[in-house]
Amino acid sequence: MPDIVKITDLRKAYADGFEALKGVSLNIREGEILALLGPNGAGKTTLISTICGITTGTGGSVTVGGFDTVNDYRGARSMIGLVPQEINLEPFEKVISTVRFSRGLFGKPKDDAAVEKILRQLSLWDKKDSQIRALSGGMKRRVLIAKALAHEPRVLFLDEPTAGVDVELRRDMWNIVADLKASGVTIILTTHYIEEAEAIADRIGVIAHGELLLVEDKDTLMSRMGKKQLVVQLTQPIDAIPDSLVSDALTLSDDGHALIYSYDTRAERTGITKLLSDVAAAGLVLSDLETSQSSLEDIFVDLVKEDAA
Repeated sequence: MPDIVKITDLRKAYADGFEALKGVSLNIREGEILALLGPNGAGKTTLISTICGITTGTGGSVTVGGFDTVNDYRGARSMIGLVPQEINLEPFEKVISTVRFSRGLFGKPKDDAAVEKILRQLSLWDKKDSQIRALSGGMKRRVLIAKALAHEPRVLFLDEPTAGVDVELRRDMWNIVADLKASGVTIILTTHYIEEAEAIADRIGVIAHGELLLVEDKDTLMSRMGKKQLVVQLTQPIDAIPDSLVSDALTLSDDGHALIYSYDTRAERTGITKLLSDVAAAGLVLSDLETSQSSLEDIFVDLVKEDAA
C-alpha cells in the first residue's frame, strides 16, 4: 500500500531548550493501524499535535495525502480526523447537532445520510437527540470519534482513545477501530495499554525521549525480539543450581521447584536437548515442562530500558 503520511526529520524544541521531538522520521501506509507506544512524556502527543497542525515543528516536514502540513495546512487538515485524550464537548448540545457542526467546520455540505451512517457505525443513532451531558463516558468517547469522522477524513488519529474506559467498552472500541480500517481509514493510535496494540495494530512504533526507537510489523517484531522460556518443573525443590548446570544460563524459581531457561527461537539450536540431558545427568527429576512466549509488553519494557541505559 502507498504511504499516506510522510514524516521526515521532524523536530520540536521549546524556548527553554527542551526537545520534545528529536528528528522523527516515519512513513505511515494507507489503510493500516499503527500503534504508537511510549512512556509518559515520550513525545507521543507532541508528535500527533504537530502532524495535525495544533503545534508547529521547529524542523523537518510532514505531508498527509501529499499535502504539506505547513505550506498547505487546509489541504492536509482536511485529510485528518483527530480524537484527543480529553473529552471536551458542549454538554447541552445534542449528539447529532455536534456531529453536523463538525462537518460544517470543514466546509462539507449538509449530508444527513452521511451523519446517520457515522452515528449508526458507532452505535450512537439511538442517542442522536440526547444531550451530551446525559451520555456515559464511553458514549462520549464515541461522540468524539463521530466528530472526527464527520468530514470523512482518510487518516484518523486516536490519542489514548480508551483511557479511563472499562474493559468491556475498551473491547467495543477495538471493534470500532477494526470496522473503520475495513472502511479504508488509516488509523494511528497512542496507547498505554500494551494489550490494545497487540490486539489491533498492524505495526508497532516505540517512542521514548522524543526519539522513535523502532517501527515494525507487529508479528515480525514479536518473532524477532520475543524470547521463549522453558520452565522445567522438578519433583523435589533444590536450594541452588548444580555447578554442572551453571553454564546453561539457568535461573532458579523462588520456591526452588523449577529451573527457568530462556532461549532465542531464531537460533539454529535452542539448546533444549542438551539442557534436558544435563538436568538428568545432575540427578534431578523433572515432573513437567512448559513454555511461554514474550508478550509485546515484555518487548516494550526491554526497549525502553535499553534506551534509558
